[in-house]
Amino acid sequence: MFHSRLRVRVGPSMDKLVCITDKVNGGKAHDISSELFEGKVAINIKGFTNPSGKEHYAEYFDREDRKGITWSIQVQGRFLQPTSADDVMFGNTFDKRLKLPWGAGVALKFMKYVDPTLEHDLMSETKPWALSPLIATMPHFVHERIDDIRASPLLENRRSESSFPPSRSIGEDTSQLQFAIASSNSSSSTYLTPYSSNSTFVTPSPSLSIASSSSNLSSLPKMPGSLGVSSNNSLRLPLEKAHMKKNKKGRIFGRALDLRTTSERRSYFSSPQHRQEIVFGPEDLITTDFCYGYLQFKPTLALRISGGMTFDLMKYWDRHPVRFVCCKRRKPEDGERSDGQPTGDLYWIVSIETADESDIHQEDSTTGQGI
Repeated sequence: MFHSRLRVRVGPSMDKLVCITDKVNGGKAHDISSELFEGKVAINIKGFTNPSGKEHYAEYFDREDRKGITWSIQVQGRFLQPTSADDVMFGNTFDKRLKLPWGAGVALKFMKYVDPTLEHDLMSETKPWALSPLIATMPHFVHERIDDIRASPLLENRRSESSFPPSRSIGEDTSQLQFAIASSNSSSSTYLTPYSSNSTFVTPSPSLSIASSSSNLSSLPKMPGSLGVSSNNSLRLPLEKAHMKKNKKGRIFGRALDLRTTSERRSYFSSPQHRQEIVFGPEDLITTDFCYGYLQFKPTLALRISGGMTFDLMKYWDRHPVRFVCCKRRKPEDGERSDGQPTGDLYWIVSIETADESDIHQEDSTTGQGI
């Protein structure tokens, strides 16, 4: 019988996970802040039952464009150190060997069909994992080139009035992604900025670097809410025109990518070369919604795939946390992590776990705190 009572913990690392069970399905976000990432996370799980046995209703699942969805992880934030889009990964990690069922090969083929960029070692005897480049795997992805750190009071007021998660579903917008295209002959710390005085690529100013690594994050620009916020339209056309210049080799920098749909974005960024052209930094605000209907948590934990096949995961699940991570791609030269995770640096973690009986009392007395 499935122990349907769950708790959800989030954080920037394994040792800083905080219980946010009270915020699940409540339209509330939890702040995540580290020297690598600053942002917000909001969770929706259909039929979610907390440790006290209370089922939380979410308006999110009644939306016309979210019919059939059973769970959602909405994230909005900034990568504080310039990083290639090819190295920003998203997926699952596990602490123990997985007891994969008969027919697991079909499920893996389904996963590969859903996401051709998927990389995995689910057969690992120690810490299985399955990760994909975030820019290529997210079903809903919005990128905004936010104003620099000297944003006007008017723009900051606009941002403070917005909220996250948004009242309307996160969609698709990569119209400003051209400003994150990196120079072909530069390091990953060089990227296009709409605040340059010319049409070349510049390295982020020292003020940005200092602000990004400082523990006093209140000095950074306020976080925009959702799709309703856009950059100053009066500057947008001149900026696009200014950056449509060629270098000596004839390559167009700052070109409009013209990726209008999710399928176009995912197809384009299935290429490692295209992902490597994009560099995310402190001036890039990224909003995503990782939501699907193939994983259900009630009445039992199950995987549903096309063709009507359903795998009852409770027969094979040894109370592993269902852990979603956003991390840096692990390189051969990185060596072993101190926490044993099969990833590079961690940006954020969402861990969905079964709740023990002791958690019921702890949840009542420490709502919103770490357990």
